[in-house]
Amino acid sequence: MELVIRGVFMYLFLMVIVRVMGKRTMAQASTFDFVLLLTISQVTQQALVGMDYSLTGAVILIIVFVAVNVIFSVIKGKWPFFSKMMEGTSLILVDNGKMLPIRMKHSQVAEDDIMLAARSTHGLERVEEIKYAVLEKDGTISIIPYKSES
Repeated sequence: MELVIRGVFMYLFLMVIVRVMGKRTMAQASTFDFVLLLTISQVTQQALVGMDYSLTGAVILIIVFVAVNVIFSVIKGKWPFFSKMMEGTSLILVDNGKMLPIRMKHSQVAEDDIMLAARSTHGLERVEEIKYAVLEKDGTISIIPYKSES
C-alpha cells in the first residue's frame, strides 16, 4: 500500500511542478531543461521505490501511474474547469500588431520567440505584420498574419 500512496503523491507532485514550470519550458526545452528533467526523474525514481527494487513494486507503480492518468482524463472530460486548471488555456500575446508585454512576461515568452515563430511559419519580418500571436496550451506559438491584399 505504501507504493500506491508514493505513486499517487509523486504523480500529483510532478503534475504541479510541470504546471508551475510553464508552457514554454515544455515546448522549447533547452539543454539545461533536459538535464533538469533527467535529474528530476532520477530523484523521483528514488522517492518512488525507496528500498523496494522488486519487479512487483515496479509493476504496481506503473499501474498506479496509468490509473491516476486515466482518472484525471475522465475528470477533465466531465469538468472543463478542472481541465482548464490543469492544462491552462491559450493566451494571446500579440493583438493587432502590438505585443502584450505583461502577458509575455507572465508566460516567460520573449519577443524573439514570437518573431521566430512568425518567420518560420509565415516568413514575417515585423511584429506589425502579425494580427495575433497565440501561446497555445501545448506551449507552441501560433501566428495569425494579416490577410495580404493581392
